[in-house]
Amino acid sequence: MAAISLSCTVLPFTNLNLSAYKSHPFGTSKLNVSTSTVAAKVLHSKTTDSLPSIITELEKERVHSKEENDQNERETDTTTYENERRLSDVWRELHGQDDWVGLLDPMDPLLRSELIRYGEMAQACYDAFDFDPFSKYCGSCRFTRHAFFESLGMAQNGYHVSRYLFATSNINLPNFFKKSRWPKVWSKNANWIGYVAVSDDDTSARLGRRDISIAWRGTVTRLEWIVDLMDFLKPVSANRIPCPDQTVKVESGFLDLYTDKDVTCRFCHYSAREQILTEIIRLVEKYSDEELSITITGHSLGSALAILSAYDITETGLNVMSDGRVVPVSVLSFSGPRVGNVRFKERLESLGVKVLRVVNVHDVVPKSPGLFFNEHVAPRVMKLAEGLPWSYSHVGVELKLDHKNSPFLKPTNDPGCAHNLEAHLHLLDGYHGKGHRFVLASGRDPALVNKASDFLKDHYLVPPYWRQDHNKGMVRCKDGRWIQAERPKLDNHHPEDIHHHLKQLGLASDH
Repeated sequence: MAAISLSCTVLPFTNLNLSAYKSHPFGTSKLNVSTSTVAAKVLHSKTTDSLPSIITELEKERVHSKEENDQNERETDTTTYENERRLSDVWRELHGQDDWVGLLDPMDPLLRSELIRYGEMAQACYDAFDFDPFSKYCGSCRFTRHAFFESLGMAQNGYHVSRYLFATSNINLPNFFKKSRWPKVWSKNANWIGYVAVSDDDTSARLGRRDISIAWRGTVTRLEWIVDLMDFLKPVSANRIPCPDQTVKVESGFLDLYTDKDVTCRFCHYSAREQILTEIIRLVEKYSDEELSITITGHSLGSALAILSAYDITETGLNVMSDGRVVPVSVLSFSGPRVGNVRFKERLESLGVKVLRVVNVHDVVPKSPGLFFNEHVAPRVMKLAEGLPWSYSHVGVELKLDHKNSPFLKPTNDPGCAHNLEAHLHLLDGYHGKGHRFVLASGRDPALVNKASDFLKDHYLVPPYWRQDHNKGMVRCKDGRWIQAERPKLDNHHPEDIHHHLKQLGLASDH
């Protein structure tokens, strides 16, 4: 046979399955065939070798590589199983039983994955929220309750939404609430602010308990809501939260958002507080024969609502079951502001609520309110300032991240970027402890950072603010006209037994 020219050595490569090799700006997956080994064999083949013999060698290499890949997958499955088994064994530690001592530095891999998991549940509030003022559904959730996670591509997360949460927009937080510019809207006074979800049977077995998760929506993009804060502390008992200590106070805007209602609106006929507490009663009764946990998450203003609702659940004793068992309540928050005074902090911690706050050191929101009198001030000064209406204290344990440690992010001073939730999740994935090199642990796609920001370095070729609805929700009719598509009727889902549960809370007389 004639000698094979060098150009012919390309042919075996084109006949191999190299489609699995996918270029990506953030890394590359492994080839099914070791190209360096194959290339070496081809280049070292004698010119008298036949084309079939070269193909045979390549085929042997492919089969050998496939066997190695199969073995690696089996080992990965075993590791995953061991991690899942361990998760069910140590969930109480990850839930804050010991205040996360020894789990943050170095960063515990399971805790990292759990923080990202709950962070994505908080991010789902943003992804599902309609904040387009040109939509007649502005201020609502874009998806029905039963299709919530599936519509967001999160069907595999193992939870189902049991209830949507709404709040009245008749309070002084205009930069939090979004309203449509159109005269015909889904609701004039309500905004969707989150959801309650419950782990399914398979996920509960993996987690080691049935998890009731509450996710609160925060501010959508900008930080103007900070100026809406009255920065004025108010006793929680003033809004009928049954606290025996009149000196326990929280920021008045947070408290009003949590407790106000509009009896003329079918969505916020009940306050967010009433919606949460009655749903917790219902779910704890429903799963009373199981191991339970209550995990509350939120970003930005949603973080404040997460802490406030966790306090309320424990202050009213809803986490104590009929047989005396106590359901652990934890808050995993992101970029949250201070919520109350030092007495609120002490009361919250005495009730057993565990709070882990994930913050970016360059973010201004966790430094507000209480710019001058806060937990960093000397105790003697704070004691003197205790009675002042602008003396605040953070609660729980803080995990500090720094976006300047990520090689993927721009060295920007944009406060919106520093506050971005997807950026926090990216930083979590690369965080291994103080002084450790930034390395993505799970390979979470950094492109998600630019979903609603312009934070990634330009050479990654990811456009800023890339997430948007197809044609802004416009669809073409059969007659060729373009109209805004109708959505299924939004589920306000006030359970039939809500009055029974309100009576248990002593709130039935309000309706």
